[in-house]
Amino acid sequence: MKQSVAKVRRGRRPGTNSTQQAVLDAARARFARDGFTATTIRRVAADADVDASQVMQFFRSKDELFAAVMAIPSTALDLFNTAFEGPDEHLGERVVRAYLSAWEGAPEQSEPLMAMLRGAIVNEQASEHLREFIQSRLMSGAQAGTAPDAALRAGLASSMLVGIVTSRRIIGVPLLVAADTETLVGIIAPAIQQVLVPQPAF
Repeated sequence: MKQSVAKVRRGRRPGTNSTQQAVLDAARARFARDGFTATTIRRVAADADVDASQVMQFFRSKDELFAAVMAIPSTALDLFNTAFEGPDEHLGERVVRAYLSAWEGAPEQSEPLMAMLRGAIVNEQASEHLREFIQSRLMSGAQAGTAPDAALRAGLASSMLVGIVTSRRIIGVPLLVAADTETLVGIIAPAIQQVLVPQPAF
């Protein structure tokens, strides 16, 4: 009986902080190995030797877990989430504003995202993580998630948004750098709207 109790105690994490760190370490390794889409909360929990419910106590979703691993600020994640609140007819505008605000906003919010974007340019694994993360956000929040070609639509929209930020902030295309946010939103939003909210065929 004593051996059984001792065995259980050895399997416990010594405290909340160390348990949370174990989850982060396991998630980082799992995201690196399997990518964003294939990684699940249950697999991370098993890797960290904890219950899935404990992972959810620390991080309410896979998106939040990924954000923590990649040091994406919660304010940026909130922007991405709130972009999908409201009527579908203005979805394109909200999404464009949210992504520009996240990548071009306050330093504490934009700098971690820019570091992630720069890493994606030189590292294929990081690039895949970024694409999958943005695509997942678009699929889960937009009407495109119910369309037969949902993955393609979300992928196209994510490529357009990442390409715009890359051209403005990293490559430095003069005309795009000089353009103000309202001009960009006015031009880009209708295109993103068309991609994410497919119109029914008559």
